[in-house]
This record gives sequence, C-alpha cells and structure tokens, in this order.
Amino acid sequence: QVQLVESGGGLVQAGGSLRLSCAASGVTFSRWTMAWFRQAPGKEREFVAKIRGSGGSTDYADSVKGRFTISRDNAKNTVFLQMNSLKREDTAVYHCAADVPPTAKYDYWGQGTQVTVSS
Repeated sequence: QVQLVESGGGLVQAGGSLRLSCAASGVTFSRWTMAWFRQAPGKEREFVAKIRGSGGSTDYADSVKGRFTISRDNAKNTVFLQMNSLKREDTAVYHCAADVPPTAKYDYWGQGTQVTVSS
C-alpha cells in the first residue's frame, strides 16, 4: 500500500520561501514519477511540478518556473518542493501525488499541506 505524507507548509510573507516534503512508503519509489499539485479555495486543482523516476527530469507549470524547484531523495523515499519568491497567488493546499508503474496516472495522493502567503 502506497502512502504519501506531506509536511512543511505554513504561513509566510510574500517574497519568502518554504520547503515542502512528501514522504512515501514503497520499495520501488525510485521508479515512480512524483508530482506536486495545488488547490486554492474555489479553484480547481492545478499541476505545479513533477519529477520522473528514471533520470529525474522535471517539468513545471509556467506560473512557478524559475521560483519553485522539485527534487527527490530516493534513499529516503522523499520528494521536495522548494518554493522561493512566494506570491499571494501561491496560497493553496499542496498535495503530492505518485504515478506508480505500470499505470500512467497519479493513483496515490497525500492529504495535503496548507501554504498561506500574506502580503
């Protein structure tokens, strides 16, 4: 059973930084594509960033490019999201998700961690 647990959210002023973590259970973590999504109040969930298991290549939403960095530590079954130059519009609940082979979709989700950016 795959379990994902996020941490690291909180309240930060605009321009500040936060680092989110997502700890995963599972022996084949290094093969999973991991992603971060976010959902703001009254809005649909949106993709933020992903990192592939093989090679570790990354993709980002245009809204966070140059400010956010996704990374992973396969030895610790953990994926990170370093968020710099935070803006009020980054306020949302952030969820990590796992695409576990052989399926090509995000079957597993964490409970989310709240990020609030104040002006």
